[in-house]
Amino acid sequence: MRNLEPQSCHRFKQMNITPDSMFTPFVDLATDPPVRGFLHTPSQPSGGTIVLTHGAGANCQSKLLIEVSNAFAASGFAVLRFDLPFRSERPHGPPSPGSAARDRDGLRRAVALMKERERGPLFLGGHSYGGRQATILVSEDSQVADGLLLLSYPLHPPQKPNQLRTSHFPKLNKPAFFVHGTRDPFGTIQEMNAALKLIPARHALFEVDGAGHDLLVKKTLGELPVRAVAEFHAFVK
Repeated sequence: MRNLEPQSCHRFKQMNITPDSMFTPFVDLATDPPVRGFLHTPSQPSGGTIVLTHGAGANCQSKLLIEVSNAFAASGFAVLRFDLPFRSERPHGPPSPGSAARDRDGLRRAVALMKERERGPLFLGGHSYGGRQATILVSEDSQVADGLLLLSYPLHPPQKPNQLRTSHFPKLNKPAFFVHGTRDPFGTIQEMNAALKLIPARHALFEVDGAGHDLLVKKTLGELPVRAVAEFHAFVK
């Protein structure tokens, strides 16, 4: 377990992580569901790929996903951030109860497209709902990805701690890296630590001090992405 508190970013500059990177629109309509998003291409590739998606109330252009994708690309990863099928079909509102399987099909398709383009390990994940669907997909098919990157995993609905979303955790056989705020109403740090014990694969929980479900707090806004990237690099080595 690691904790994020304000501190100097000098050691991250040594990793050549900068706040900006280039990204271009990415669209594939060859199969259903289609994949629409943005591809961040690193100037100095490290040989790794990350596929990221959004939460139930957002899209792939959320501030968090853009900043995290920029930071990972600056550190050498190719990153695809994309809209889940439910969001491609409806610009606003949460996913319907019956859309989860199709959203996982979208994740699988995005991963397949990136495996055609890139070599090396591929990590799948996202924010909240998107991360949850990624964990379910990997629990069903461990060959989909080499690991998971999970931002604000929605452990349970707010104020409903008995409705845990962990039934598939014992089937997770790939490394999983969680980034979670200490003020997240979807799960406390204590609850997260207890839940992660269900995962047989290697896992880590990176705490963001003072952050809620969106992970964006003023005192860490500028350095959260680069620190998360640095901790993720250490985790996957």
